[in-house]
Amino acid sequence: MTIAPLSVPPTDTEVDHWWAVLASARTADLPQVAPPSRTEVAGALRVPSARGRSVHWATEDAVASPVLFTDGGNDHTAFLDELTVRPDARRRGVGTALWGRAREELLASGRTSVAAEVDLGGPGQAFAESVGFENVLSMAWYVQDVRAAREEPAPPLPSDYELICWPGLVPDAWAPAVAVAHGAMEDAPMGDLDQRIQTWTAERLHAAHRKILDRGGALTTVAAVTPDGEVAAYTELVLPDPAGPRALQYDTVVVPAHRGHGLGRAVKRRMLAEAAVRHPDLRTVATSVADDNTPMLAVNAALGYRLERTVGYFQLKLQP
Repeated sequence: MTIAPLSVPPTDTEVDHWWAVLASARTADLPQVAPPSRTEVAGALRVPSARGRSVHWATEDAVASPVLFTDGGNDHTAFLDELTVRPDARRRGVGTALWGRAREELLASGRTSVAAEVDLGGPGQAFAESVGFENVLSMAWYVQDVRAAREEPAPPLPSDYELICWPGLVPDAWAPAVAVAHGAMEDAPMGDLDQRIQTWTAERLHAAHRKILDRGGALTTVAAVTPDGEVAAYTELVLPDPAGPRALQYDTVVVPAHRGHGLGRAVKRRMLAEAAVRHPDLRTVATSVADDNTPMLAVNAALGYRLERTVGYFQLKLQP
């Protein structure tokens, strides 16, 4: 078995191989979730993460890709973004060999921990636990039927707020205020995850959003703003492939001083209205929420989200 790094940037043949491995595994392990499109896979492989350095390896039957954070506050840790083996090639040591290669890279880069998002109850959990990972943050993915949700009436918005929508990058004039609002994510449940919340700036916000667009995706932000220019709440909708039927709800934030006014529901409902115009073929919106995030779970339930699958952030403390 040969473990080979991908070219920089990956060739079309390498992208096709990576896509085929992911599609076969997703179809077998999560038949209720459509596999990623080639556009999504190519973008993720060819455009680096905004948070760090990605490394991609492949064998004939498997792929692996850790992200080594370089954001200044998390340079001690990493995220195992992908470690996937074709279903018909499992239990032959392929995944173990790829994990060994990834572990060597992490240790050589001075990493003391690594995390991964793992679907519970499946082969990914069994493998992660077999090499020492532990679940440190229980979460779940929820999905909303966009067509049904569009028929629901929008909740009233308090008179001292206005909803604004920005397709693509947040305008320069508003980016600092959105970055400040993002700081409210600091009270989101983190479990025992060995990662530090970083201070967001306008530059960091634009870098994260530009990555989505450079990868071929589409991004829309909806914010509830006050007359004095404060962003009281916002949400982000991302289509990894604008031609696909599935979107991801990224961050939804309500600043503590503005909670209790229904702003979380308001920005999400406005987002659906915008999606109806900008992405008429969109069918579902998916989002992940920590089990301990009771307020956001309540918002999503009120908007018609249903449980899709349970996951966990698994973590391993690395020892030389």
